[in-house]
Amino acid sequence: MHPTLDSRGPAADTDGTGGNAPVDEARAALASNGVYFMPPETVLASLGADGPHWADWAAFAAHWDDLVEDPYAAQRGTRRLRRYGHFALEPATGGIRLLPHETFVQPEHTNPLYDAVDRHFEPLTGAFTDDPVLRAVLGLLGHLAGALDGTARWSVKVHPFRVIATAGGVAEPTPEGRHRDGVTLVSSLLVARDNVSGGESTVVTPEGRQLLSTTLRDPGSLLLNDDRCTLHGVSAVRPVDPARPAHRDVLVTTFTAT
Repeated sequence: MHPTLDSRGPAADTDGTGGNAPVDEARAALASNGVYFMPPETVLASLGADGPHWADWAAFAAHWDDLVEDPYAAQRGTRRLRRYGHFALEPATGGIRLLPHETFVQPEHTNPLYDAVDRHFEPLTGAFTDDPVLRAVLGLLGHLAGALDGTARWSVKVHPFRVIATAGGVAEPTPEGRHRDGVTLVSSLLVARDNVSGGESTVVTPEGRQLLSTTLRDPGSLLLNDDRCTLHGVSAVRPVDPARPAHRDVLVTTFTAT
């Protein structure tokens, strides 16, 4: 069973003081630098999905086998599977509520490919929205997002992605290139990576100065950036072994202060 984890803070107590020192460090770094990479051992421990609870993470990762084709990415030559869901999170109570399904629209002057375009994606499955690991992830991210804004309510948009590359080809996790999402916090959580070369994540200032560049390789690796003052993008992926397809599974979650 997972420990209770809500937007008021992670359940894990790693320093004996009632807090979580690595998560507090992440909050401070995110607030001061606008970007932070949280290593998988810290993330999984905070979620209660490490060690003997690894089976819980494996069950969570299995939801990526139930994603559906993204027709908009296909128009750009990339095979990408996904679903989409919208939640509300209240920091004061830790409450997380699934909102009615809707079209996905990014604000104007953020994503150059889909600027203010209505996109229709299949909803998250009930099994996914009820998964305790997902709920723990949203609680952890809510606590981290609190370092950027003291809002009374977060609008939380959840995007599980699988990008697939085959022999002789590449796939673009972010075909729009470096971009903003028009939110407060953007997070990318690596769920699985199989037979993949490439996929380097980069965060830069609006002027193009690089703040961080890293390749999410191990399950549980988490990249966070303040979307109000940064741009982000991911390089192309391709198979290591051309005889087998490659896939990169990521959970992208955004938080917007409302």
